[in-house]
Amino acid sequence: MDLKPKAEANKISKMLNLVLGNDRFPVDIEKLALEYSQQTSPNDRISKVKSEVFEGIEGALVRHPSGTKWKILYNENIKSDGRRRFTIAHEFGHYILHRAEMNEFLCSSIAGEKSSAPKDVENEADTFASYLLMPLDDFRKQLTDQKFSIELLIHCASRYGVSLMAAALKLKEIIPKRIVVVAARDGMLLWAAPNEKAYKSGAYIKTKGVPPVSLPENSLMSSLSPNTLSDIKTQPARIWFPNEPEGLTLIEHVFIATEGYDYTLGVLELENFDGYSNSDKEDSLLNPLNGRLQLSR
Repeated sequence: MDLKPKAEANKISKMLNLVLGNDRFPVDIEKLALEYSQQTSPNDRISKVKSEVFEGIEGALVRHPSGTKWKILYNENIKSDGRRRFTIAHEFGHYILHRAEMNEFLCSSIAGEKSSAPKDVENEADTFASYLLMPLDDFRKQLTDQKFSIELLIHCASRYGVSLMAAALKLKEIIPKRIVVVAARDGMLLWAAPNEKAYKSGAYIKTKGVPPVSLPENSLMSSLSPNTLSDIKTQPARIWFPNEPEGLTLIEHVFIATEGYDYTLGVLELENFDGYSNSDKEDSLLNPLNGRLQLSR
């Protein structure tokens, strides 16, 4: 059966709305995984959600040798509640979508590293987790003026119990502007995730399969003052994207992660324009879809 991650997440969200009401966030993902699987598949249920000692593994979904139950495991070193919640939701996604295909899913936070499942399966579990924890209809209600701001990002992260990164990746798909979310460490980009509007206009940065990419010299992200947790600056768009039309600007939002990660998060908010369409899409340019930190080696 070919189950779609968004559809399955939305089905469960509608059930939660009926049972708990619309103001039901953040999702109690551990309780949900246990109770939903018991109600829908009592002979193939999730019987346990617990921490485990892992090296290089973020989480896992493992079938019991009896074949009648599963357990969700997450790395005991996860300190962030948002990261832990997303990891459990990701493994719950494997249970809902993929358990007929494999008996064990070992999932890393590092893209392509130590994962026992194909990349598209991992992305599907990420998408399921994102839509389950942050349903699109409720998320849109939080955008009263359709503008990005640190206050909006913090509000959404708090409401859904997710990391700032997960909230930013969700916001980029909803705000009606060209948005690129980036992460960096030690002056180098880890990844860059454009929304569809940005990608189709050519505003993207390739970080996979290429030599390490340095932060632009005059970017706010490369020159954030010490001890500053967040800042904002209007910049010429060409600082980040040399092919942007002359005179266009972007707003560069920068945040130092305080969620157990060692990285800096940036949100690049570009002016819209009638640009060209890039039809030759590469999936790697659009990752990550999720709230787990995915690093480039």
